Parts: sequence; C-alpha cells; structure tokens
Amino acid sequence: MVIAGKTFQSRLMTGTGKYRSIEEMQQSIVASGCQIVTVAVRRVQTQAVGHEGLAEALDWTKIWMLPNTAGCETAEDAIRVARLGREMAKLLGQEDNNFVKLEVIPDPKYLLPDPIGTLQAAEQLVKEGFAVLPYINADPMLAKRLEDVGCATVMPLASPIGSGQGLKTTANIQIIIENASIPVVVDAGIGAPSEAAQAMELGADALLINSAIALSQDPPAMAQAMNLAVLAGRLSYLAGRMPLKTYASASSPLTGTITN
Repeated sequence: MVIAGKTFQSRLMTGTGKYRSIEEMQQSIVASGCQIVTVAVRRVQTQAVGHEGLAEALDWTKIWMLPNTAGCETAEDAIRVARLGREMAKLLGQEDNNFVKLEVIPDPKYLLPDPIGTLQAAEQLVKEGFAVLPYINADPMLAKRLEDVGCATVMPLASPIGSGQGLKTTANIQIIIENASIPVVVDAGIGAPSEAAQAMELGADALLINSAIALSQDPPAMAQAMNLAVLAGRLSYLAGRMPLKTYASASSPLTGTITN
C-alpha cells in the first residue's frame, strides 16, 4: 500500500486511545502487525488521562506516526494542531513525516465530521505540504473534492466512531472506492473481525481500527484477529468472489455419473 509516496506492508492502522493501560496498548499494536499508528496531538501535548508517556511508549523507528487533529471543532483549530503534530513527529525522529489525519468534529454527541470545515482545512494543509488523510462521512462527492484538492487518502466512516455498529454506509463506500484514484481507508465503526473482512472485500485499501480492539475483553488477541481479517478480506477481494445466483448449482459434475 502506497500513501503519499511511502510504502507500507500492513493495511491495518490502529490507534492508541481507550486502552486500560499503556502495556495493553503496546501489546495490541505489536499483535496487530500494523505500521501506522494514529496519535491525538492535543491529548499527548496536554498529557490527558491515559496519554501520559504515550509518545515514549512506542518504537517510532518501526511505526509511522499519524498525528490526528482529534478534538478540533473548526478548520482553523485543525490547521494549528496539524502543524503541532508535524513538529511532534520531528521531535520523535521522523523528520520527513508530513502526514496528518484530519478531523474537524463540532458535533459532541454523534461525533460526525464537518464536511465544509474538513474541505477548508484540507485545502490549506495541502498547500503547506502536508499529506492529508481526511476523516469524512461516506459522501462520494466530498471524497472526490478532497482528492481533487490533493489529499493523500480519504477516510470514510463505516458508522459513527466508537459505536461498533459495523458497515452502515456500504453503498456509499463502494461508490467512493469505484471513483477514487487515491487510497480509501475505512475508518470508524468497525466492531468485529468479520466486519473488517467485509470492508476489505469491498475493495478498501486499508482500515483504521481502535475501539474494537481497545474495548474488547482481550485487546492483543482482538488485534491479531483484526490483522488476519484484513489479510483475508484483501485476498478475497483480489481473488474475486463467485457470482451470486438465484438457483442452486451442483458442485459435482453431472457427466459420468452412474445410471441404470
């Protein structure tokens, strides 16, 4: 998978939030086999509960940091936090890291991203040399506009973030994948490995999964399960499923059978 000219072997991205402990988060990231980990810039910088020492807890020589603008309600706020995220990546040794997961979310109840603010922030950040990975509603028109302004990916939600509802926007995600010439990363709402495999079978280039892993009873085991599901789903997509039929079709040939 290639994003903004950088090659990754894993198609699973994970996050660092909601874990019961730093140790559980570390074990889960290893078990997931992921190479991209997203980090909330504001929470790390303010040492928010659960994020103390987070920047030092991971080996950033092996993991590509994806700073995100979580907590930003306006385009202006997201642009400022994105700049801080780029500096944070540099301080941790990733001098050439210009990635940012763009989130502009003014809605505190449903946490749905603001399409207008996201587009405004994306345009400015692309001008500043960022590789912008915008988190959006599964809106095919917005996805195309974001691609046109130079975003590195689009990241449509499967269902509301942290809800575990699974794929509720399948039809729109299919349209986004069909029309995109940049990677499509399904983000938010995946709750189980079966749903992760289904999203990859649609043709998604990658998934970002956090809550489904962190809030499971055994996060490292769930992280490994998600890793396998992403692999299975991608292989299934490349293999091409059999056509659907409205009638039965015998698996064994009818020729050469014994008759009276």
